[in-house]
Amino acid sequence: MPALTVNDRPVMFDMDSQTPLLWALRDAANLTGTKYGCGVGDCGACMVLIDGEALRSCLVTLAEAEGRFVTTIEGLSRDRSHPVQQAMVAEQAIQCGFCTPGIVIAAAGLLARNPSPSEEDIVAAVPNLCRCGVYPRLVSAIQRAGRVARRRERISAAPAPGIDPADAARAVPAMGTGDAASMEEAE
Repeated sequence: MPALTVNDRPVMFDMDSQTPLLWALRDAANLTGTKYGCGVGDCGACMVLIDGEALRSCLVTLAEAEGRFVTTIEGLSRDRSHPVQQAMVAEQAIQCGFCTPGIVIAAAGLLARNPSPSEEDIVAAVPNLCRCGVYPRLVSAIQRAGRVARRRERISAAPAPGIDPADAARAVPAMGTGDAASMEEAE
């Protein structure tokens, strides 16, 4: 039974050791933030940190991950306070959100090694594909996250998880809740 540490917790997977780490995380550990995109390592949607290095979990077997430390998007920051998460929101570098967890993980791995990356460093370290094309804002977000990590800048916190839609609509009028009463209130 492969044993590893996932998000700072020891885990033993009762699965074939040749199972891709992606499926162990999603199906057995219910950590669904790690996305299945292409299954061949091209897109980066399944990126996780393994011993601090951003790797594609679709290409890593449980046997290869045994004894190692794995961090998924859920373990990066439970309250969305990681500088990369904050900067992605502040720079509006999120569109549909499917690729976002993998991008955040890749960026977090980069900033842990290099807190002041150039645009070239970012392009090389964050090869993730984004169908929405947020690349220019992505570079700005990662550089801003580096400044936050170095304590050269602050970002007002993004909304906490689970915000009530009505509260969100009051805070951001363009976000209606979709019900007739709130639509009338907005007019």
